[in-house]
Amino acid sequence: MPLVAHNALPTFERLRRDGMTVLSTERAGNQVIRELHVGLLNMMPDAALEATERQFYRLVGESNPIAQFYMHPFTLPALPRGDKARAHIDAYYESFDDIREKGLDALIITGANVSQPNLADEAFWRPMIEVIDWAWDHVTSTLCSCLATHAVMQFRYGQTRAKQPQKVWGVFEHRVVDPRHPLVADVNTRFDVPHSRWNDIARAQFEAAGIKVLAESAAGGVHLAVSPDGFRTVFFQGHPEYDTVSLLKEYKRDALLAAAGHLPAWPPFPARTFDAQSRALLAEYASRRRAGETLDFPEPLIVPRLDNTWHDTAEGVIGNWIGCVYQITHRERGLPFMPGIDPDDPLGLA
Repeated sequence: MPLVAHNALPTFERLRRDGMTVLSTERAGNQVIRELHVGLLNMMPDAALEATERQFYRLVGESNPIAQFYMHPFTLPALPRGDKARAHIDAYYESFDDIREKGLDALIITGANVSQPNLADEAFWRPMIEVIDWAWDHVTSTLCSCLATHAVMQFRYGQTRAKQPQKVWGVFEHRVVDPRHPLVADVNTRFDVPHSRWNDIARAQFEAAGIKVLAESAAGGVHLAVSPDGFRTVFFQGHPEYDTVSLLKEYKRDALLAAAGHLPAWPPFPARTFDAQSRALLAEYASRRRAGETLDFPEPLIVPRLDNTWHDTAEGVIGNWIGCVYQITHRERGLPFMPGIDPDDPLGLA
């Protein structure tokens, strides 16, 4: 929770210049301490539906030990679902109509599987854009993950993602570009983030749209950026929500597909994910499977050797995001900003 500058101590102003959030007594007096309502538009395929829930719920839940969070999951009817996932959605998810009626303070939009080269040709495109449009007018801040970032960049800013010659896959080191922005003001200036995508929005494209880049990687590209107003849309290209085992699960999926002849080649190792012993175990498994042997994937031997080098920074960024939402959202969850907040500069960064 933020400091309140209740006197003229110079330290308060110094902390503000360093990017720390310090409230005036007037601003603090207008802030209502209440629960926050956070939506999760979960567009992930059936196999990842519940895991994605847990990952984002965990990050939000760990972001602040004082605030109370009500999570509101929903999805798009245009997305194909099997019986098990449909039953889960019917039992636990809300409809967009209900969410639109009651309102949200913040919204997270996940990635999705795609089948068309142009995102606008996907069956879920128009329903997704309807959610994005509504959120722009009614939600304090929307966090877009991976494909959702690409969709907003195409829809709102005319910047189309580009297919990469090789999959951007693995754990990549990133550097904070603007350490004074409130989203990254108190996180490590260098940190890791997992990526898993074939397509990319380049830094030049973000900048051409007036988007401010906050963190990027020489190998993985831009990870974190914000809309020109500084906060109303937050863009992720990476997957800081990933569990320690997520990249291993993706490798296992592709390895089993390759072993069954459903992929043209055996998958490469995701960057900076497996140590030397793990790579040796996986290489032996691949060799024996290609030779026609039937054996189990060595997951139990690999999992204890995996490291997680991103979760603490992910908690920090999500915590900062939630904290900023808390400071400027309206006391009524159907309205995006408290009185006096400029929608074109909600954090007062100009």
